[in-house]
Amino acid sequence: MLTCSLCINNEKTSKIRIIGEKPICKECLVYLKHKPDRSKIRAKLNDLMDNVDKAIVAFSGGKDSTVALYLAKEDYKVPELEAVIIDHGFMAKKAIENAKRVAEYLDVPFVILRYDYSDIFREALLKAQSPCRRCSKRIMEKLRKYALDRGIKYIITGHELPFGHHPYRPMSGGIIQIRLLSLMSERERLEILKKLPFEFPTLSGYTTNCLILGPALERYYEKHGFSFEHRRIAALVRYGLLDKEKALEKVKKPEVPEEIKREVYKRLNLKEML
Repeated sequence: MLTCSLCINNEKTSKIRIIGEKPICKECLVYLKHKPDRSKIRAKLNDLMDNVDKAIVAFSGGKDSTVALYLAKEDYKVPELEAVIIDHGFMAKKAIENAKRVAEYLDVPFVILRYDYSDIFREALLKAQSPCRRCSKRIMEKLRKYALDRGIKYIITGHELPFGHHPYRPMSGGIIQIRLLSLMSERERLEILKKLPFEFPTLSGYTTNCLILGPALERYYEKHGFSFEHRRIAALVRYGLLDKEKALEKVKKPEVPEEIKREVYKRLNLKEML
């Protein structure tokens, strides 16, 4: 099976062409033709953050949003910050403990908004689909409304990939989402985490906050033979934010602890699928 010479995409996950005797996926071809200017993206981010006087951080208790909160408070020194976590009902207990501990350490007000996203997760497991896009979309809409209600214009998130050539995107109602980690490598993120009282929980599927991801990845892998996160992780390699060896580890079929599977399937009334 052909594998892209630049990232980790293969013929299962992307169309591969031979260019100059080297296999290259279609995403890498687009990237090479329209390669982002890192200095311009970083300059845009810094210019934008200079004007942010009040913001909420989409805080999950995971490693990336933890780094985003640290940067917003310590590097960009946003005057008014609030760390808001959306607990969709399947957040790992240790992730919430991490979130509270880090927010207190950084002296940032911490809010938990609790909802039930069981409908998304049950359907994803039944159909062997990814729940992440629907879950993320719903979370961002909850946060958008929360920000609007409080007269806050900016929502800071822990995404490392920019929106094309921009580290931000406008949302309805005049809200702006800022991807504060745009083009930040995993190594840089891990160095920041060392400064904080952050503890890595033992979860499956490389996540540091969600109980659903491992079982969902397992179901998807069993049906399709690859990870639904493969293309996103390939993009991190393409952008130079993650090395290939670590990326290939992340896209392997996860080993999900039985206690996590039992808890997830029981709470979603899917015990017959165990």
